[in-house]
Amino acid sequence: MRDLGVGFGYLLKGQRWMARHRKSYGFGLLPGLITLVLYAAALVALALWGEDAVAWSTPFADGWTGPWLGLFRGFLSAVLFALGLLLAVVTFTAATLLVGQPFYESLSEDVDRDASPDGTAPQSALPLWRELWISARDSLRVLVRAALWGVLLFALGFLPFVGQTVVPVIGFFVTGFFLTEELAGVALQRRGVELRARLALLRSRRTLVWGFGTPLGLVFLVPFVAVFLMPGAVAGATLLARDLLDEATDGESDDSTGGDGSNGDGSNGDGTREGTTVTRARRAPQTPWSPRAPR
Repeated sequence: MRDLGVGFGYLLKGQRWMARHRKSYGFGLLPGLITLVLYAAALVALALWGEDAVAWSTPFADGWTGPWLGLFRGFLSAVLFALGLLLAVVTFTAATLLVGQPFYESLSEDVDRDASPDGTAPQSALPLWRELWISARDSLRVLVRAALWGVLLFALGFLPFVGQTVVPVIGFFVTGFFLTEELAGVALQRRGVELRARLALLRSRRTLVWGFGTPLGLVFLVPFVAVFLMPGAVAGATLLARDLLDEATDGESDDSTGGDGSNGDGSNGDGTREGTTVTRARRAPQTPWSPRAPR
């Protein structure tokens, strides 16, 4: 149970890191704002034309009399909008990370340099287009897994008592797990850790993942909050990824940095040197079943 508190601690540390790097924070808001506008437009369109879509897809009910036609299609319209809203909540993080991939990649590297004792950060040798393709592909695979869980929990929701008490709690933990995977994936993908290995790594310390992702998922349910917390969430997930890979961390090293993201000694680190942090991270994909990379 100690890992629950540790995971929540990384969530707070990420927000504190961003508070000390205000210039980076301002740029970090842009991807979330862009994604929010797109999602809001899609939900408004669904609210305006969802009933027409339901009527088009249920021609067999055109001949129904009395209040049944209105009740039936009204119920389906409400369900359609609720599913759209749920899909928006589940996919918002993935879409924001995809839109802001270049920035969040740079942000994660800055956190790695700040936390590393030797001031280095793992570097990806892949071109940007390849990174975007892998990120989009992995996000889709994660969303399919999350959707399967959603269908299962939706079906279990009809069970008396259990569906109204236990199932929602399980749903929040499932959401927290996949939310953490998306956020930590920025740092882990840069280290060359494939999706299957990332999932195995996260499952090996579920309580740590739940401590980070579950409260974040609850907060993300509040409108607009996700936009403002996303940069700090990426920073915290990078610190969590270092813990999962057993990479050495220089304590609260971010206390010694300036507000512009440079190191306390005046250097900003180019991240190109092959330090011990990079070596350990790159060996991690060879042992996906283990939560600890070999030293």
